[in-house]
Amino acid sequence: MSPTHDTLDRGHNDDLFSFVRASPSPYHVVASAVQRLEKAGFAELRERDDWTAGAGGGRYVVRGGALIAWYAPPGAPARTPFRIVGAHTDSPNLRVKPAPDTGSAGWRQIGVEIYGAVPLNTWLDRDLGVSGRLVLRDGSTRLVRVDKPLLRVPQLAIHLDRTVNEGLALDPQRHMTPLWGLGGPRSGALLARIADEAGTDSTEVLGWDLMLHDVQPPGYLGADEEFIVASRLDNQISVHAGVAALVAAAGAARPPACVPVLAAFDHEEVGSGSESGAQGPFLERVLGRGVTARGGGPEDFDRALAGALCVSSDMSHAVHPNHAERHEPDHRPLPNGGPVIKVNVNQRYATDGTGVAAFAAACERAGVPWQPFVSHNAMPCGTSIGPIIAARLGVATVDVGVAGLSMHSARELCGARDPELLARVLTEFVTAERSG
Repeated sequence: MSPTHDTLDRGHNDDLFSFVRASPSPYHVVASAVQRLEKAGFAELRERDDWTAGAGGGRYVVRGGALIAWYAPPGAPARTPFRIVGAHTDSPNLRVKPAPDTGSAGWRQIGVEIYGAVPLNTWLDRDLGVSGRLVLRDGSTRLVRVDKPLLRVPQLAIHLDRTVNEGLALDPQRHMTPLWGLGGPRSGALLARIADEAGTDSTEVLGWDLMLHDVQPPGYLGADEEFIVASRLDNQISVHAGVAALVAAAGAARPPACVPVLAAFDHEEVGSGSESGAQGPFLERVLGRGVTARGGGPEDFDRALAGALCVSSDMSHAVHPNHAERHEPDHRPLPNGGPVIKVNVNQRYATDGTGVAAFAAACERAGVPWQPFVSHNAMPCGTSIGPIIAARLGVATVDVGVAGLSMHSARELCGARDPELLARVLTEFVTAERSG
């Protein structure tokens, strides 16, 4: 492993903070990524359009809260191998129910549904906004983001529940209904407010995908500001780093010997089983159509996949100082120690020896340290989109991530140096040709 880096790229973190602030929902994550890609000269391709006019150069495709972008170097054969960075745009949170307006005891409240594995206590007594998309009568969509402290899930005062500290388990139906005013339920009130924020009339809104987000901005933490804290670091750190790597590859003086790809899926936190999730055909179809548009056929596509390599980049666990016994004694990643390579022999992660070697080599070339991670044998292991991509495309895949604490909480923590280190390694990864 390389020595630890001591420099802190505040410019990278400042841009990451801007990305996170602007991206409270998967749809906003895609919009933030597209903004950076278009600034770098990438152009959109729509799935229903004819791509034979060209899928070379920098291109991207959007499907709801998912994004696939790539850079095909000029003159690259259609069989050129892919170098894929996989990530996800969604984060565990509270989603607004279809009939949201409710209330109790003279309070106005909204109904929410738990999305993903949420530590519910982290959402208590936080100032919450609403974000997502509205689907209008004409089929168009409007992004909406209310960053004001509109809602709150209030905790019961300890004077009224002396047992509150005896256990942290909460009943979602009983404890997780946010309040936002007085006067009891008012049918259509929330939609009217959100539609107004989006600049439209609620009568034009026929559908929506709305969720709550913590409005506290990202920032530094620690005696020496050695940590960053923010909402949705899982997995916006990886999407942001993947965009940076793709833009760098497209702008390099020497074209990459591969086709760099960023695949940022939605619904990873609930199993990836959707039209915009990793289990669906989105990535396979886009990559195949790109090969066809560059003059290739099925044989070229199969060869491009056979030579491909994928990094599935997601958050990883740093050793918790108050619960060190929950971690494998000889595998305890720390913040600012560089990217983590995640291994699980039961295939909860897709990493094998060749994947470790490929990513470790990229770290060496980039001058970046790395750390190994495996779960404690007595603890269940999480998973990622890595095994899904590996199984669906037959592509060699390695699972990596940034070491952090408070994963899935309303506000997460990682080392202040790690986001830039990850971006540096991913840039090196997508510009290197796989040997063999």
